[in-house]
Amino acid sequence: MKPILKRPLIVFDLETTGLDLAKDKIIQISYIKVELDGSEKPVNLFVNPEQPIPPLVQELTGITDEMVKNAPTFPQIAQKLNKEFAGCDFAGYNSNKFDIPLLAEEFLRAGIDFDFSKVRTIDASIIFRKMERRNLAAAYKFYCGRKMEDDFQAHLADQDTAATWKVLQGQLDMYAPENQEEEERQLSNDIDAINEFCNEDNRNVDFAGRVVWAPVLGPDGTPLMNADGTPKRQEVFAFGKYKDVPVMDVNRRDPGYFSWILANDFTLNTKQVLTRIRLRAIAKSNG
Repeated sequence: MKPILKRPLIVFDLETTGLDLAKDKIIQISYIKVELDGSEKPVNLFVNPEQPIPPLVQELTGITDEMVKNAPTFPQIAQKLNKEFAGCDFAGYNSNKFDIPLLAEEFLRAGIDFDFSKVRTIDASIIFRKMERRNLAAAYKFYCGRKMEDDFQAHLADQDTAATWKVLQGQLDMYAPENQEEEERQLSNDIDAINEFCNEDNRNVDFAGRVVWAPVLGPDGTPLMNADGTPKRQEVFAFGKYKDVPVMDVNRRDPGYFSWILANDFTLNTKQVLTRIRLRAIAKSNG
């Protein structure tokens, strides 16, 4: 079954020059835009990364420097994608850990602040891992009843996108409450519930995991609670000399640490998150 949407859904996949969020670039972006009425619009774009594609990536994807040399760069298509993606939620396979962070980084390099913290991010690999613990090819066979290689060519973004969309629909069929007796194997066809299921274990504030959420503790070391009964949370550093120290405290005690991060080889998204926290602190002090 198709998910019951509250906003249009972008089911997407990227092929890239590598796995380094700070340095690598997109060479192919493919997506299916699923509207609220169920209509689907597939789009497949090659992107000139303005850097050589490593031989291993060329071998794996079949995408060569020659194929992308006349393609637009990401900054040249960024405004169009920003407009196309506005007001949408996102779905992919392993997308929460890689595709969304890298897409966010490419937007920032192009001068566009696309705020993924305000969208639902559905990751079919998380549903699969938590329910069955396998990879995309196995997921396709498990949920769709066919071998992926019979229907698709692996390691091409448009092929993987189409397979992911079919897998997600198969997952919603399999884990529908009427098809599962055990409550822990049930997944409601509600986009908020699916989003929460995919992100409940994610503590990252920035995509690279340099800043994470941690509970606010009282003087006796017990977690403090909000008025609605949910735990209070705060951003803390997850690396370096201030590991586990609240970011707001570091901003007060050692503002030069922020300047050091902003001047060094951290992702733009990490720098963006820290800048927002610093601006929040300034607004609070002026409040």
